[in-house]
Amino acid sequence: MGEATERYAVVTGANKGIGLEIVRQLASAGIKVLLTARNEKKGLQALETLKDSGLSHLVLFHQVDVADATNVASLADFVKSKFGKLDILINNAGIGGVVIDDTDLITTAIMNRGAIPEDNGTKGITHTYELAEECLQINYYGAKKTTESLMPLLQLSDSPRIVNVSSTLGQLESLPKESWARGVFNDVDNLTEEIVDEILNKFLRDFKEGSLESKGWPKYLSAYIVSKAAMNAYTRILSKKYPSFCINSVCPGYVKTDMTANTGFLTVEEGAASPVRLALLPIGSPSGFFYYRSDVASF
Repeated sequence: MGEATERYAVVTGANKGIGLEIVRQLASAGIKVLLTARNEKKGLQALETLKDSGLSHLVLFHQVDVADATNVASLADFVKSKFGKLDILINNAGIGGVVIDDTDLITTAIMNRGAIPEDNGTKGITHTYELAEECLQINYYGAKKTTESLMPLLQLSDSPRIVNVSSTLGQLESLPKESWARGVFNDVDNLTEEIVDEILNKFLRDFKEGSLESKGWPKYLSAYIVSKAAMNAYTRILSKKYPSFCINSVCPGYVKTDMTANTGFLTVEEGAASPVRLALLPIGSPSGFFYYRSDVASF
């Protein structure tokens, strides 16, 4: 393979779970992949596990905390010096924004878009303002910082791909029909990054005031739901802004990972297959869509 055909990818949050498996599948397809993780030690351990698959010559590691702008800028410098361009960016880094002690509640909350029957109480779920803020910082703003920082390198590719790993929980039906945010997210023609910021700032204000429910936000997993709705909106905004790119978001399905306390139905291999498929779409493929696994779904 000559230089001209070499393809390069960056995967965030890739030290375990779906992220690590995405790296493995891309490298198996002959793509040179930069595995990134917030924790250097865990990232290097993840790199070790790929040695067993005989793929380590295709994978490099770089530490990055997507919520830290300086960190993200140094990632871009590293990609520039090592690869010179970027073909694929997979924004996979994400956190749940809650601490769940009762695994039965996770399944209930995920299957019911954050609604939990009251009689279960919420003893098993801790959600604080700090956790919510961190969730938005990583899941949405982190993906945005990473994308903006790597954009000049993606523009050097002859077939740039951005895949935002999202969730069906971020679909707008997770928000009450009459809620202000749902209406604004749904007004695609007027959607801008500033408007997304406005929605997220209002969410945090309402959270702080303890008025989530009365202001039309979901009660549980609210930060996660809102962060993924924002990411889906960003996918639509970006795909308009960069019509020559192929930019999509995807829910990998309900996968057994640490994030779901291993409660899912799908293996990591099955989960990673969907983002990887979108990353490898041929030139001229659809852009600006939200997929549930391999099917186009509604925003």
